[in-house]
Amino acid sequence: MKIAMIGTGYVGLVSGVCFSDFGHNVVCVDKDQRKIDMLERGEVPIYEPGLGSLMAKNVDAGRLAFTRDLSVALDGAEAVFIAVGTPTRRGDGHADLTYVMAAAEEIAKAATDYMVIITKSTVPVGTNRKVREVVAAANPDLDFDVASNPEFLREGAAIDDFMKPDRVVVGVETDRAAQVMSEIYRPLYLRDFPIVTTDLESAEMIKYAANAFLATKITFINEIAALCEKVGADVKQVSKGMGMDNRIGNKFLHAGPGYGGSCFPKDTKALARIGQDHSCPMHITETVISVNESIKRRMIDKLQDLCDGSFIDKTIAVLGVTFKPNTDDMRDAPSLTIIPALVGGGAKVRVCDPQGQNEGEALLPGVTWNEDPYAAAKNADLLVILTEWNEFRALDLAQIASSMNHAALADLRNIYNSAVARDAGFKAYESIGRTGYA
Repeated sequence: MKIAMIGTGYVGLVSGVCFSDFGHNVVCVDKDQRKIDMLERGEVPIYEPGLGSLMAKNVDAGRLAFTRDLSVALDGAEAVFIAVGTPTRRGDGHADLTYVMAAAEEIAKAATDYMVIITKSTVPVGTNRKVREVVAAANPDLDFDVASNPEFLREGAAIDDFMKPDRVVVGVETDRAAQVMSEIYRPLYLRDFPIVTTDLESAEMIKYAANAFLATKITFINEIAALCEKVGADVKQVSKGMGMDNRIGNKFLHAGPGYGGSCFPKDTKALARIGQDHSCPMHITETVISVNESIKRRMIDKLQDLCDGSFIDKTIAVLGVTFKPNTDDMRDAPSLTIIPALVGGGAKVRVCDPQGQNEGEALLPGVTWNEDPYAAAKNADLLVILTEWNEFRALDLAQIASSMNHAALADLRNIYNSAVARDAGFKAYESIGRTGYA
């Protein structure tokens, strides 16, 4: 089957590459000539483990191509995916559907034969029906169906998530559209991965409900972590004990500096706004949003305590700025709240991240970038672990502690413990939800 993929951002590029690896002929479309040129040179504009080699394999096989010309991509295609950005709209929290609707109108004007127009972007409930209206208005003679196919890709593990999904969600209105979607995902059907077929609205809601629930789990354990610190409990043991209950599960119960990234902040805000618009407030989700912001601010207080109450003239080394490891994504990362507070408080901040500098240089002015964590920590007054990259899990803490001006460690991802830090020579240690020392 020939498939067109509109948008070569994170979702569009990963999906397009993986569909081509299923054996489909995929043409990815983007208006940004710079990105198309990069892709045609075999360069991947995002960091995602394994994506570059998989892309090259399918380009070489003749199943994957890139273009700015939508008509070329749609020629002979039976399905076209809309995978463009839906950022939070300024002022009201809504998902901005400008790019989705523009893509729908352009598809309508360029298409000539029947196709299924599939929204893969995360969109509010009712969007696919609006897509139908836009397409019908732009080309009343076009024979088409719409479908909702939300993505559930974890950055850093996206290829595995696509190839071995927990489930695929497909929202359709007609048997004909269902048949096309079945053919697209046939390799997964054959391997018995769950395919959930629903109406359009339910498919749209599943995406928001799932992300809001995961954000709630993260925020819940972070609140429990704060209480653990007060009562002397260990949040890692609490999380382990909770996670053994099959009704709860152990995923997303790792305490830290708050959630970030491209999905949870945007989708929780959008769900809260959808509830407000329908006079059905999402009180839990609204609280999650508020508490997550307060967690980030609590981290700043922790760091300030380790700096004797003031950041002025302190040298602070921060390891990790991306919102999670194995990605270069910094959207709504805790670092974007914490590091500006350090700089604004008068600290000299050194930063080290395996993939974050390219994007982070513009987002974090006033910091010094280091490729080596040991260089970043030398003569520093505080070392902060903010992202749990594997590169930071087996540091020579004794070497680092001996090189620092004041050996203090803020382990905001709980990858070490107080005994290890003390034995390494750190004079002060703080983590999340566990007893530290100073």
